[in-house]
Amino acid sequence: MMRVAIIPARGASKRIPRKNIKHFDGKPIIAYSIEAALNANCFERVIVSTDDAEIAEIAMAYGAEVPFMRPASIADDHATTIEVVQHAIQYLQTQGVDPEYICCIYATAPFIQSVNLERAYLLLEKKKCNYVYSVTQFSFPIQRAIKINKQGASIMFTPESFYTRSQDLEEAFHDAGQFYWGVTQAFIQGENMFSSHAFTFKLPREEVLDIDTLDDWSYAESMFEILKKKT
Repeated sequence: MMRVAIIPARGASKRIPRKNIKHFDGKPIIAYSIEAALNANCFERVIVSTDDAEIAEIAMAYGAEVPFMRPASIADDHATTIEVVQHAIQYLQTQGVDPEYICCIYATAPFIQSVNLERAYLLLEKKKCNYVYSVTQFSFPIQRAIKINKQGASIMFTPESFYTRSQDLEEAFHDAGQFYWGVTQAFIQGENMFSSHAFTFKLPREEVLDIDTLDDWSYAESMFEILKKKT
């Protein structure tokens, strides 16, 4: 049984230039994902999929493999994570390697922990499902979300929840953007991850932050410092 970690890391990034190798608390942010995968007791190989020579060099310096360069056709803004994982799997199969499980780990996840990768894998095996992916709870009840029209007027997305107490509203969760364990065949077939065939691995909100802008980056560094002091 082989388990492979695949870390997508393309070179282009519009909102944060060179995002995948920008230094976060002293080292390239991709290093956190690579190190977490290498330190987890559940991977035979840790592979970075990139189209960028500098990212490849840094990834290898931190211990990851870069056995191929990703083609430009799946390295633009329209490429999906599933497509990138499928390409990596297809490459491995041409080399006579047929892993049973794949874990896609995002390159910009500095809060990722090896122990969570291990526990999520055990959950995947236990549930015999297609996927297990990281989630965290919304900090505010989504039933109280509002939309605002062009004139500035607002309306609730679920007006029927107006008179329901916050504590009585159903909890809601969102994708934490850290890792996605799956059966290789599910990735190959492009099966929907957000379905009844998937189970979730819950993370506390303080360990999750989607880094899309420079403000997000600064906030993440501040949170990282706080978490370091707690350990």
